[in-house]
Amino acid sequence: MTSITSELIVGAAIGVERMTLEERLLLADEIHAEQPNLLYSVIVLHRFGATLAQIEVILGVLFVFYMAMKNSGRTWPVITEDAQDRCLKRIAGRMRFIEGLTPPQQTQTVADVIIDHPEQPMLAYVIGKLREHSLLVIESEAQEKLMLVVLNLVECIAQAAPGTTGEGTAL
Repeated sequence: MTSITSELIVGAAIGVERMTLEERLLLADEIHAEQPNLLYSVIVLHRFGATLAQIEVILGVLFVFYMAMKNSGRTWPVITEDAQDRCLKRIAGRMRFIEGLTPPQQTQTVADVIIDHPEQPMLAYVIGKLREHSLLVIESEAQEKLMLVVLNLVECIAQAAPGTTGEGTAL
């Protein structure tokens, strides 16, 4: 079952888009206090060669997801580094598996994962944002890290969603 609905994402995206720079800074402070590991995973992207423009895209996704979590009315646990590592290992393993498939098999596998994902609206939002900013193609280590971080945001939130068993699926 989806914890973050399309309606929550749309509302959060509109709200974040309308924020002033000062309001975004306050939101970043709030995320730092409530979900620091998610924020750190985005900020560290500069060490891997990501540009400020690329980081801004991923930070915007985090802002939207955090606002959607907050507006869900649920109590969310702090997502730990260990949880992030587990989710990241699942994503990396799935990506390695997909790389070994033929293009039609890759397409089918990705479609199957999306269909089975517990947080489809979040995954769709991420794919849309990456496509909008031409970040879907991985041509460098920085782009690979961007992809892993943003997919890991989805996985960590799906795993931590109140009422789940803590075992989300990974792309």
